[in-house]
Amino acid sequence: MIDDLDLDLTPVIAEQPDPLLFATVSGAHLYGFPSQDSDLDLRGVHLLPAADLVGLREPEETRSRIWVRYGVEMDLVTHDLRKFVRLMLRRNGYVLEQLLSPLVAHTTDAHQELAALALGVLTSHHAHHYRGFAATQWRLFEKTGELKPLLYTFRVLLTGIHLMRGAEVQAHLPTLLDLDTGSDAPPYLRELIAAKAEREHGSAEVDHARVAADVERLHVVLDEAQAASVLPDAPTAYDALHDFVVRVRLAG
Repeated sequence: MIDDLDLDLTPVIAEQPDPLLFATVSGAHLYGFPSQDSDLDLRGVHLLPAADLVGLREPEETRSRIWVRYGVEMDLVTHDLRKFVRLMLRRNGYVLEQLLSPLVAHTTDAHQELAALALGVLTSHHAHHYRGFAATQWRLFEKTGELKPLLYTFRVLLTGIHLMRGAEVQAHLPTLLDLDTGSDAPPYLRELIAAKAEREHGSAEVDHARVAADVERLHVVLDEAQAASVLPDAPTAYDALHDFVVRVRLAG
């Protein structure tokens, strides 16, 4: 059970057709601005039998399901271990946030070992992921005027800046406001977080010109943080991850 959500997710884990190495909560709950009517985004890794990967049939490397339980809409997406690790090696900050999420529905020793290897995939080029994600969310905000994509825009920029400066994946926006990125963040973000708690798809009552200027400024801060980052250009944990995937697959 994840106490903060007051939901017992054990039955959800037990229903999966293959063992899960981990399942964590992502989305607005992880980012620190869930609404009363937010759905629950579950993300994780399943382990296919070795036979599924060496035969002629295409393996089910990604599984996705949306349904309602406990009166809450749940969105579960899992990747087979090999695919998930390949995503980790592609400078994908999104999967790292899932792996390192503190909101853990299910864990194993393999999950803990994989999380420990995550530092070895961090590179200065992860800034590109967060820069692109922010641009996508900003376009969505301009199209819809909703508060959610606006908060996502600020969240991913601040996550990217913090990662470049401190080699730490931190996806929780209120925490980012208390850390080194807090001085870079516009002062109205806490008010927007409070407003988002009232309604998942509420409109953003903001000065568009002001927030646009703040977003542009944070893009510049991210560029500067990337240029000054001590993170390497390429992952250093490729061999260790390869050995990990082989060992876990054969043991499973």
